[in-house]
Amino acid sequence: MPVSEDRPGQTGPPTQAQRRDAETGQARRGRWRRRAAGGSVWYLRLVAALNLVAVLSVPFRSQVRIHNADGRYFTPYLATAGLVSVVLSLFLALVMRRRKRAAWIFNVGLAGVTLVSMVVLLALSDPDASYRRHPFNYFSAGLTALFVLMLLVGRKEFVAKGDRSNIGLAVGVGVTSTAFSVALGTALVTWTNTVSGSAPRDRLGYTLARMVTLEPSERAQELIAVPRTVDVTINVLSALTLMLVLYACFRAPRGREWLNGEDEQRLRSLLAKHGDRDSLGYFALRRDKTVMWSASGKAAVVYRVVGGVTLASGDPIGDLEAWPGAIERWLGEAREHGWAPAVMGASEEAGAVYARHGLNALELGDEAIVERSEFTLEGRAMRGLRQACNRVQRAGYTVRIRRHQDIPDDEMARLVQKADQWRDGATERGFSMALGRLGDALDGRCVMVECHDAKGGLAALLSFVPWGDNGLSLDLMRRDRDCDNGLLEYMVTEVLAGAVELGIERVSLNFAMFRSVFERGSRLGAGPVLRLWRSILTFFSRWWQIESLYRANAKYRPIWEPRYILFASSGDLPRIALAGARAEGFVSAPRLPELFRRRHPAATPTAPQQP
Repeated sequence: MPVSEDRPGQTGPPTQAQRRDAETGQARRGRWRRRAAGGSVWYLRLVAALNLVAVLSVPFRSQVRIHNADGRYFTPYLATAGLVSVVLSLFLALVMRRRKRAAWIFNVGLAGVTLVSMVVLLALSDPDASYRRHPFNYFSAGLTALFVLMLLVGRKEFVAKGDRSNIGLAVGVGVTSTAFSVALGTALVTWTNTVSGSAPRDRLGYTLARMVTLEPSERAQELIAVPRTVDVTINVLSALTLMLVLYACFRAPRGREWLNGEDEQRLRSLLAKHGDRDSLGYFALRRDKTVMWSASGKAAVVYRVVGGVTLASGDPIGDLEAWPGAIERWLGEAREHGWAPAVMGASEEAGAVYARHGLNALELGDEAIVERSEFTLEGRAMRGLRQACNRVQRAGYTVRIRRHQDIPDDEMARLVQKADQWRDGATERGFSMALGRLGDALDGRCVMVECHDAKGGLAALLSFVPWGDNGLSLDLMRRDRDCDNGLLEYMVTEVLAGAVELGIERVSLNFAMFRSVFERGSRLGAGPVLRLWRSILTFFSRWWQIESLYRANAKYRPIWEPRYILFASSGDLPRIALAGARAEGFVSAPRLPELFRRRHPAATPTAPQQP
């Protein structure tokens, strides 16, 4: 006889109400887990602030240390009024916010030992002992117990994986930096000690003690007397050493940084079908990126991991309907490794899709797109560009336009050599809007534009990548510094004039960052905030080509297409900005010694078929 569905002992499938109750309970537990995880992060932040106040306030710091030393009471977990504790608690708060599993294990272990010690002192010490008489001790134990409870409740939230090489790297960094700090601290104590007769082991012991606390003992003061700045310097070196070790221990996995041959072939196949959707699509073929495919293989997100940020560029590649699958897998990998997800240069269409997956959008600037059918040099608005082109033409310059596949190897080698010679600096800049290579045999559909002077010498060159079947996107722009002004403008107009022969209908030029600020900020009636923002950008344009890029693009009267930067949390924007600057080549990270540098097997892409 079947068991009735309304009986507690039913054996049939759950009813809709039961499923709904289960989902509600699961959602409630998930909320409590998130709150507990967030509470543990806020505890560490508050402890860091308290320790910092104690470091800056001498009376407060002295009072805490006196009470800790004479056994009157003990403080909550990590509240020790020391600079090392400031660094430790602040760093732990940072990595716990990124949901690092290793940081959770570290806190559970250390806080658990601390809590057990407190309970033992309160439970087993003499009833007349100061530990049991002071009410603050019970508050400290309760606060530490609450922190441990929040860690245990939020356990499933801390899922971000670390790197297996982190432990070895942390040990190496710790030994090296500790040895350096001890040697430097001992040397400073030796040079500045005003008390004679101290032995080398006394000076070494004094240095080791000052790495833990700023207050020397009475015996140490009898043997060694140094300026207060020396004690502070040694303590700061200790804090920096701890910070380096923690960073090496908890840093996120770097991720693969190459595009293998199979992935490249699949991306080229997708670009052959959907490449006309995004002008930046071809730049996904940079080989210092990696790719996350959707389950169906019809779409992909191309990205690079830089400084704990998984940085995607442009729109996803492939079928629009398959974009969500690739985005979800990319975001899932970011959560798994504790990376901050970000997208540089996404279009408005892609931004809307990313927004449905929880990312926020911020307008980064505008891409200048020129439609061949609408471009003309006639009219008063084009007078400046027309005069510049006529001046260059009268000087005897000529332009030659060819596909890369039509250029002989020896000529291509000379062009690459010239491009490297004219490069501004040793770093090849670009990430989201640059291919990062020139003259590769697989890039035969790219277009090379050469400009020669009246004597036949090469004066400048441009390289464009394909944008679908009937478009081009500017990749590289190099010129001789001694050539005439207006040369690049002349080359672009020649490309537009000869676009019919190449079957080109549209050309994407440079990206103008903060273009709307320059345009609206100069108009009549612009508000004070907009004018101030424009003034700041104009000031920084002295070092970076911000305003000049906008004005150089505006000469062609282009169609302005907005591009966005996408991010999950506004608190990650500084990290994302630094990662973007590093990826684009504007900022170089310090290189680790060869002993501690991560090693990845070199990727040798196979020769996929060209689309």
